[in-house]
Amino acid sequence: MELVTKKRLRLYAGRNHPELAAEIAERLGVDLGEPQLREFANGEIHCRFSESVRGTDVFILQTHGREVNHSIMEQLIMIDAAKRGSAKRITAVCPYYGYSRQDRKASGREPITAKLIADMFRTAGAERIVSVDLHSGQIQGFFDGPVDHLTAMPVLIDYLKATGVGDLLMVAPDAGRVKVAERFGQHLDADIAIVHKRRPRGSANVVEALDVVGAVDGRCCVLVDDMIDTAGTVCAAAELLLAKGATDVWTMATHGVLSDPAIDRLKNSAISRVVVTNTLPVPPDRQFDKLEVLSVASVVADAIDAVFEDTSVSEIFGGENQF
Repeated sequence: MELVTKKRLRLYAGRNHPELAAEIAERLGVDLGEPQLREFANGEIHCRFSESVRGTDVFILQTHGREVNHSIMEQLIMIDAAKRGSAKRITAVCPYYGYSRQDRKASGREPITAKLIADMFRTAGAERIVSVDLHSGQIQGFFDGPVDHLTAMPVLIDYLKATGVGDLLMVAPDAGRVKVAERFGQHLDADIAIVHKRRPRGSANVVEALDVVGAVDGRCCVLVDDMIDTAGTVCAAAELLLAKGATDVWTMATHGVLSDPAIDRLKNSAISRVVVTNTLPVPPDRQFDKLEVLSVASVVADAIDAVFEDTSVSEIFGGENQF
């Protein structure tokens, strides 16, 4: 007997960011599946897919937002349900990968939690991970399977080109973002600068900007980073850039984590424009006049389509999705 199978795509999403999930489904031209998520009285999460997933290519979307532990656990439970429902292949789509900053041991007796999360996804049944702008590229090696590392850089570059502002200076807020600033500079024909920062030993969410490498006098500076959490890094860098003669300072990041006191810091800072993407939800009570949110739905949808069709993901970015 010979049987020709037909590939079927199923897209499911957790409850953390329904707006992004709806955008991605629309872009793909598919309906979002119904995972029927609910909680028991003690807070335990339950999932039961409303239709059969047997033999299907299942993509389970969940960004690891403000309730990061709940978000991760919900996605793991959905993956396990798909595995036990005999899905042919399961891909975990994590626009923002939780615990990505814990990617190494900075001192003794610390965990490498980004590796732990990767192990949990593999154990649950995910065969592949898709994520956007990981905090460090080494996280791709933590997962025992393929990892498609997407970047929001095309979305951010298109935004900068659309502003029509000339003579931009791309600024890396620390040494770890130099390659990213260089890529932006190449696409925009712009120079780059680097801020030298220091975190006082034993302090969390405290940053000191010490100096700038590069000519910033009379320039419009754009700080580019992977995330804005408490905004300490970008606010300290902005003050230093203006002290060195910059005419204006913007900041751009893929992930708008915006933990307290980020909103107050950014509102009261010298930064005139804050641009993030919607890898994480930005509720109305955390929006403010300086903030602009761009959509990465097209980037994620194109990657899902490429994975489903077994075509190249890196070609979507011209090979520039590895940093």
